[in-house]
Amino acid sequence: MASSQVFTELGITDRGRSAAKKLPEITLAFWVMKVAATTLGETAGDLFAQTFRIGYFLTTAALFSAFLATLVSQLRSRRYHPLFYWTVILSTSMVGTTISDFMNRDAGAKYLPSGARSLGWGPQGLGLGYPAGALILMSLLAAIFAIWKVTGLTFAIRDIDTFRGEALFWSAILVSNTLGTSMGDFLSDESGFGYADSALLIISLLGLLLALRYVPAVSNVMLFWVAFVLTRPLGATAGDFLTKPTEKGGLDLGTLRASVVLLAVLFGFVGHAQMRERRRAVLGAKTAALP
Repeated sequence: MASSQVFTELGITDRGRSAAKKLPEITLAFWVMKVAATTLGETAGDLFAQTFRIGYFLTTAALFSAFLATLVSQLRSRRYHPLFYWTVILSTSMVGTTISDFMNRDAGAKYLPSGARSLGWGPQGLGLGYPAGALILMSLLAAIFAIWKVTGLTFAIRDIDTFRGEALFWSAILVSNTLGTSMGDFLSDESGFGYADSALLIISLLGLLLALRYVPAVSNVMLFWVAFVLTRPLGATAGDFLTKPTEKGGLDLGTLRASVVLLAVLFGFVGHAQMRERRRAVLGAKTAALP
């Protein structure tokens, strides 16, 4: 199989069909963009909540509103628009970062930027801790999939072509990105692995999923969702590795510089995908016009 088709068929079996062109094909480029978006979600969420000291509460409220706005554009679209789709993925990654931080952290000094005594207006955090927060989020994600199962709608993203199906899809995306943030922060901050080792651990797990893709008895749709969740903690640990001080094992690039670089990388890919979709639309129109 060509490298550009790695993980193809994790919910996609026909490259010519992808949820009535509402959702992208699952290729290697998709996963590269997913990791870039989730890493940017980590650095940008921390940029607003911590660096700018707006706080988890206010940042979460603002970013959740942004998520709803981007989701409306995606839901109203009649075909796949890379800009719409990846903007929603990015917004779920950013708000997932601050929701996770708000749930799991508290007003303790170890969660505050140097010299800060508080972050923004409102409650600083619920202080549930990563295990309790992850349990709540896993239960919520399981509930979404249970509801999805009861509806009888497909889990394979190439066949999601209804408003209700897409609403369930994006609900699962939001919760999975929040859960992934909790997992990544736990690995980076409290497990003892550190940023780089945590990222390598997750990459190893993703490699295992790639191997399982060739086992006929294993569902490709299930592999897609597990991989989708795991790429979020990979983004969280990668984001921390880029931004945290060197004495903590990071590169100390800062949230602003890291976010700018990641934004350029992500939207470079998005621009390429947008041009490719336009070429396909033109080719399709020409083909349809043939006698």
